Amino acid sequence: MTQPIKKSGTKQQLLDMLESRKDEMIQIRRHLHQHPELSFQEEKTAEFIAEFYKGKDVEVHTHAGNGYGVIVTIKGGKPGKTIGLRADFDALPIFEEADVPFKSQNEGVMHACGHDGHTAYMLVLADCLIQLKSELSGTIKIIHQHAEETPPGGAKSIIESGILDDLDYVFGTHLFPSHPVGTIGYRSGYAMAGRTYFKLKIQGKGGHGSTPHRANDPIVAGAHFVTAIQTVVSRRLNPFEMGVVTIGSFDAKGSFNIIKDSIEIEGDVRYMNDQTQELIAREIQRIVKGVELEFDVGCDLTYTADYPPLCNDAEVTENVVSILKNADDSTIEHVIEFPVFSGSEDFAYYLEKTPGLFFNIGCKPEGREEIYMNHHPKFDINEDALLVSAKAVAHVVCSYSDIE
Repeated sequence: MTQPIKKSGTKQQLLDMLESRKDEMIQIRRHLHQHPELSFQEEKTAEFIAEFYKGKDVEVHTHAGNGYGVIVTIKGGKPGKTIGLRADFDALPIFEEADVPFKSQNEGVMHACGHDGHTAYMLVLADCLIQLKSELSGTIKIIHQHAEETPPGGAKSIIESGILDDLDYVFGTHLFPSHPVGTIGYRSGYAMAGRTYFKLKIQGKGGHGSTPHRANDPIVAGAHFVTAIQTVVSRRLNPFEMGVVTIGSFDAKGSFNIIKDSIEIEGDVRYMNDQTQELIAREIQRIVKGVELEFDVGCDLTYTADYPPLCNDAEVTENVVSILKNADDSTIEHVIEFPVFSGSEDFAYYLEKTPGLFFNIGCKPEGREEIYMNHHPKFDINEDALLVSAKAVAHVVCSYSDIE
């Protein structure tokens, strides 16, 4: 008489399936890498993802949120919690310089942040979970998210659509070449910064360089603004709080002997909590008013909060760390605490609504002395990290879905 499969056997079966499909993950990643698409333009990528699930016993919801998001619902054979697993799939406006045989075929667009790898491992993991769905307790929602790189992003709109209202927990990962393959990094509580975009248009009065008294120079006013906002962090923010104010663009090009009529300045602000965000916003607005009065110019300030700070749930973090440290998996060599990172991520929106964890997967290319981080034109990964990602998330899923 055939004995029923035990839960412990099901977990090992899932891990073995992932091992056997490592090459497939790599092939998918390389295909996506060759065909990158920018945020809100990922039509072909979304079609590729939806086609992957065609004929499988799952619910597939396309055009989720404000773009090309794809939500796949895997209903387990037993009652239980509902878990969300997120992988983003948009690329960046970067000309690729990485020396790989599968370079981007879309000139000026590159998967320079690892989203191709996120999608590749998640597709294979999802397929394996679909095959074992009768052993799952609860429901798993695979969140293939568009437009992580460009505000307003895809996460917020997917959440607002209500399709994820039933989530009990949510998890996501990110590839980082700062650490070798086999290293998993976590951070409890506030782990990544929030981000605000600002643009200041200064309207002065143009004129000739020989008669500056008849003009009203917006470049001088703008230069004062750039200098003055440096005092926001250095003189207004508590030294024990994190804040960054960056000027990324000062658009004032003109003729050498002409005083321009107007200029535009763009930048961003980073912070780790809402109180810091409010303080910096208030101080920048105050400085803008001072510039208007001191230089007799008109100022039009656009100040838009893009993504909130990313805050991992403390209890979930502790539980996942325990799961991964006790996984007895040779692909997971180190589970370490990462420092706070001043980059931002729209996964933060999921965590505002649902307890969960966003953790990092080391993908340092083997044998390379110089490391090119995310968003660099020479960015690349060690593709062994795809299996590490899949298995790490699988261990978490098995624990939360009652598979031992």
